[in-house]
Amino acid sequence: MYKSGRIIASLVIVVALLSLPFFYNMGKTNKRPGINLNTPAIQKLAVKQCIEPTEWMRANHMQLLNLWRDEAVREGKTEYINSQGKSFKIGIDTCLNCHYNPALNSSDQFCVSCHDYASVKPTCWSCHPWQNGAAK
Repeated sequence: MYKSGRIIASLVIVVALLSLPFFYNMGKTNKRPGINLNTPAIQKLAVKQCIEPTEWMRANHMQLLNLWRDEAVREGKTEYINSQGKSFKIGIDTCLNCHYNPALNSSDQFCVSCHDYASVKPTCWSCHPWQNGAAK
């Protein structure tokens, strides 16, 4: 093979350059967001429980919001019955009534901190500007 030494050396250099970010970040972890659930609305609740169990909500909140969207827009339903049989109004305000703290600035809000951590850009606010300015 003609100039095989240069080709092999070039491949080694390219692989080394492409792997630099992985070696640079090895052992580093991204801290989970510190979520403050001590909002004024949650403090007023006698029983501090979300519309579904906490672990279920962490894993499935987006599926729930998509279900709510489909039921509200396509089927005209305005009420959600949770796994315990309790009724809730379908809408983003149901979540933000508890998970919004007006005392904090928007970068520290409940939704923003987790979505920034996960590098997820929800499209809720393209259709739903919230009345208290939580979504800007």
